[in-house]
Parts: sequence; structure tokens; C-alpha cells
Amino acid sequence: MSANRIALVTGANKGLGFETSRQLALKGIKIFMGARDIDKGKSASKKLKDQGLDVECIELDVTNSSHIKQAGEYFEKHYGRLDILVNNAGMTHAEEPFFGNSAGTVSAAAVRKIFEVNLFGQVELTQKLLPLLKKSDAGRIVNVSSILGSLMLQSNEKSDLAQLKPFAYDASKAALNQFTIHLAALLKDTPIKVNSAHPGWVKTDLGTDMAPMVVEEGAKTAVRLATLNQDGPTGKFFHFNDEIPW
Repeated sequence: MSANRIALVTGANKGLGFETSRQLALKGIKIFMGARDIDKGKSASKKLKDQGLDVECIELDVTNSSHIKQAGEYFEKHYGRLDILVNNAGMTHAEEPFFGNSAGTVSAAAVRKIFEVNLFGQVELTQKLLPLLKKSDAGRIVNVSSILGSLMLQSNEKSDLAQLKPFAYDASKAALNQFTIHLAALLKDTPIKVNSAHPGWVKTDLGTDMAPMVVEEGAKTAVRLATLNQDGPTGKFFHFNDEIPW
């Protein structure tokens, strides 16, 4: 990819979003770091600017339709296209510990809140930006998912994931994976590639300090998928180079 690529990374003020922004910027890509809290976003983008990287902060809460509309208008006015979209923003809920099964206890309100961020916001943002991605000669969409959204692995009692069943979170990631499949099918005759990324269990606010992976490793899958060559895969689910079953 050339040095004039333009990318938007959501949830970019910390953790995986921040590191994904950093690694993409190191490849000469201009990065817009979407952040729900504009002050935290500006602080994060300054850290990368101070490293000589070409980044900007953009206020973007993926559950805020006005923010999504403004983002689309900004890219249309200033660039006329978007080359890379990394749908990284996501959340868990205090009602759902990762160890155990919350299907019988998690409230409907918690399920709705998780889906608003982990699915509905991603869909609305992607649909808004799709006309701009279609104007790129090599559009890339990366949906940051989780192996916990794999129906095959979740239904296997012998799987290492058998004891990890936060229902609403897992369901939202499974639904996001379906969005990846459907969107890739919709765009199969275009240069755009759409894939899901499983970062791994990473030391972030979500992953906690119990996680075995550092954030630099966790960002690598999304970065690879965001910079695929024209002969790369689409409509797939990866951790590093390994394909994960849906």
C-alpha cells in the first residue's frame, strides 16, 4: 500500500486501537484515531505525533449517529475516499464475568448495551463509510472480533473455551462475524476486502493483566488484514495467519 493511504481506527485512544494506529502509521498510512472522549483522543494522538507519525484525532462514539454522519462528511470533503476502516471499538459488561455462563442471568439492558457498541454501531459506521471505501483502489475493512464468537468452538465441550461463556459479549462477536461474511459477499466483485480479526487474549482494560499477550502482539492481526495485498483473503476470520472456524 502506498504512503497516501487513509485509515480510520475506532476506539483508538488506548489499548489495541492505539497500538493498531501506531503500527499502521509506521507503515506510512495517515491515521484518524476515533475516540469517544475527544480529550483522551487528543492526548493519545499527541503521543504518536510526538513520535513523528501522521495521525489525527476524530471524535467518534460509534453509538452516536451524529458523530458517524460527521465522520462521513469529513472524509468526503477532505479526501473523497477512505482506504482502511478498522472497527476496533468494543465493550464488555460488568454483569458478565468471562469465566462462567451468563445466559441465565445477564439483563436485557446489558445485552442491548453490548450490541449497541459491538454490532449496531459498527454496522452503521461501516454503511456510512462504504461509499468512500468503494472509491479506494484497495479498500480494507477489519472487524475486530473475538474467538469467543466462534460457534464451532463454543459448542465444543472439549474446547479450551468451554468455560468462557459471557453470553452477550460472545453473541455480539458472533453477530459481527456474520456482518463480515455478509459484507464480504456483497463486495466480492470489488477491490474491497472484509475480514474478522481475533487479537488474542491481550493485556488491555478488557483483557486485564491476566492476559498472556502484550498489546504489540495483539494488534498484529488487524494490521495485517488492513494491509492485505490484492490477492489476499476476504470474508475470513483470522488470528495472526491462522484461520479460525466460524
